[in-house]
Amino acid sequence: MKYDIKDLFLAPQGKLKIEWAGQQMPVLKIIGKRFSKEKPLKNLTIGACLHITSETANLLIVLKQAGANVFACASNPLSTQDAVASSLVKDFNIPVFAIHGENNKTYYDHLNSVLDASPQITMDDGADLVHLLHTKRKQQIKNMLGSSEETTTGVIRLRAMENDKALQLPVIAVNDSDTKHLFDNRYGTGQSTIDGILRATNILLAGKTFVVAGYGWCGRGIAMRAKGMGAQVVVTEVDPIRALEAVMDGYQVYTMKEAARLGDIFVSATGDKHVLSLDILKSLKNGAIIANSGHFDVEIDVEKLKSQSSKIKNIRPNLDEYTLDGKKIYLLGEGRLVNLAAAEGHPAEVMDMSFANQALAAEFFVTNKGKLQNKVYTLPKELDVKVALLKIEAMGISIDKLTPEQKKYLSSWQEGTK
Repeated sequence: MKYDIKDLFLAPQGKLKIEWAGQQMPVLKIIGKRFSKEKPLKNLTIGACLHITSETANLLIVLKQAGANVFACASNPLSTQDAVASSLVKDFNIPVFAIHGENNKTYYDHLNSVLDASPQITMDDGADLVHLLHTKRKQQIKNMLGSSEETTTGVIRLRAMENDKALQLPVIAVNDSDTKHLFDNRYGTGQSTIDGILRATNILLAGKTFVVAGYGWCGRGIAMRAKGMGAQVVVTEVDPIRALEAVMDGYQVYTMKEAARLGDIFVSATGDKHVLSLDILKSLKNGAIIANSGHFDVEIDVEKLKSQSSKIKNIRPNLDEYTLDGKKIYLLGEGRLVNLAAAEGHPAEVMDMSFANQALAAEFFVTNKGKLQNKVYTLPKELDVKVALLKIEAMGISIDKLTPEQKKYLSSWQEGTK
């Protein structure tokens, strides 16, 4: 079996992490039990470009239980948990191509290694596999059932491909499922981003001015958690509706130029590039801390920060000090996803729902083989509801059910004011 990981002897530590995460993922476990019996993915090859974490490991194991041949690589050079990668290879016989801190060449070599397995289904976290398929490995697309996408950034990228009529295979936007973005993006990103900032800096958030760029679901979660830690939260936005929502939620809304002079900590979560441009970086206060929680490392203009700084010094893991125009600016996690570069990513409880959707997306491709067009789909609403029901049942929560009279009323128009 071919693989490329840091150290196979890390497997025992990785297996413990995988088992611990699995205990917090009851929905995925239920799906795994059914998959083990029914084998809906038998003889299929699945190539996954995801963050190689203990939570992802549980998804890959479930896909293998369903009968698939699974190959995996990292979707971010700094997100790999080397012990988990080792355990997947040694204990679960899943080929993994991922090393924490791998350079750009190795990153793309690993993507190509996964595609060398000729997968019929790919799973992406940022659409790098799909992009590679559409640029350098087009001949493989004709043999594929489709690809599923985990992130907001990736979905934006794929919808742009669809709009340009460049998309040559069906895609399921797993991120658009309510049980993914409403929970993973908000509660997962919110908690894990704060976790990454604290691990990298060990600073007190209370009393700091905390600037969140972007008030999508990730930005909402980050702002909510920063506020809960006692920070004074400022939001920057380009969308007037989201800006208005941020105001109504109790935050101050400024332009980034205005916020730059006020902020102590900056986190970008927009999915766009150069949100923290060189001009903004030059206007920051001395001692400002900057981090990125968007998928790609483009939201902070790190290249210009490096080229324009007179001195660069590593202070502690994932914390670099840049001297720019005589001021100190502190960059976390090299400008990559701070929650995975400096921490461990989302808690297993929230990834339980996200990866349940990923597993169901793979099954959806099989049951709808030959019926799907080359466009971006969302999973059917009934699957979303099913995941939510399984989750609340696992949490010991019961909810009400509509009576026949109530169902009839909601589907009729005859009754009005009495």
